[in-house]
Amino acid sequence: MWRHPSADFTISNIRYFSRHKGEVNCCAFSHDCQILLTCSDDWSLHLWNATSGQLLAKIRGHLGPVKSCVFSSDGKLFASASHDRSVRIWNTSTTECLHVLEGHRKSVETVCFSDDSRCLVSGSWDQTAVLWDVQSGRMFRMLLGHTGAVQSSAFSTDSQYVATGSWDYTVRVWSLQNPDEVITLEGHRGNVSCVCFSLTGMLASGSWDGNVRVWTLKKRACLFVLEGRGWVRSLSFSRDGLVLASAAEGEKVRIWDMEDGKCIRHLKGHRDSAYGCVFTPSGALLSAGAAELSVEAEDLDGENSTDEI
Repeated sequence: MWRHPSADFTISNIRYFSRHKGEVNCCAFSHDCQILLTCSDDWSLHLWNATSGQLLAKIRGHLGPVKSCVFSSDGKLFASASHDRSVRIWNTSTTECLHVLEGHRKSVETVCFSDDSRCLVSGSWDQTAVLWDVQSGRMFRMLLGHTGAVQSSAFSTDSQYVATGSWDYTVRVWSLQNPDEVITLEGHRGNVSCVCFSLTGMLASGSWDGNVRVWTLKKRACLFVLEGRGWVRSLSFSRDGLVLASAAEGEKVRIWDMEDGKCIRHLKGHRDSAYGCVFTPSGALLSAGAAELSVEAEDLDGENSTDEI
């Protein structure tokens, strides 16, 4: 884990999580960063205590590899997307499956809650994204326009917009209030693999082309092109929006200054690629990486440990 502000990032602790029997496709931290959620090609999800590394629950229900997972902002729910063409919504406390959301025709690659936890978006190989009502589990809008698989999604922090990233190399931003308002952002030269909003209204997108693009929706323009080398797997803005963290295949975590778009830190700590990163409410940075079917997370106890779970 690395602490914010950027001048004081230091690695404090590394812990390994290794109970899945297949490749780990995604990991997500609860909003308070106390619980880690992982999903895998072994058709299961695991809930972990992020501090102690204790396995809290193994969750099954999907009939195929689980491609994406996410917590609601209040941590009471989590959702999962699967190759079995379904999305499931689960109760975090009981791990009970509350809804099975069906409507996609191919593998579902991404899932995300709105910040108010009322809405869920899913994206699929069928080139569509779908908006769902969380309470009822009903589909209320299908987002059409992409010409490639939809691999990433994110809601704006005011829950007014949702962004989707696609294998058609574009990002689309959809208004939840006005169905006719759709912004198409072009510039990437590869599949768009992750998208992320800041509290200040900026949107970042990462691509297989190795670059991160930072956009302003008001001007519908690209502010910065942050150049890298590997497939960008994850993005996270700090809570104040001053810096952006990116995790990429074959690279370590990079920290970018949002004043000028320059890389101000290149953080090392994983044995291989880092593929997940998120800023905590306190301003620290958690990151996770794949290593022999495991997920790495760092905590803040101040001394390095490598406890194999």
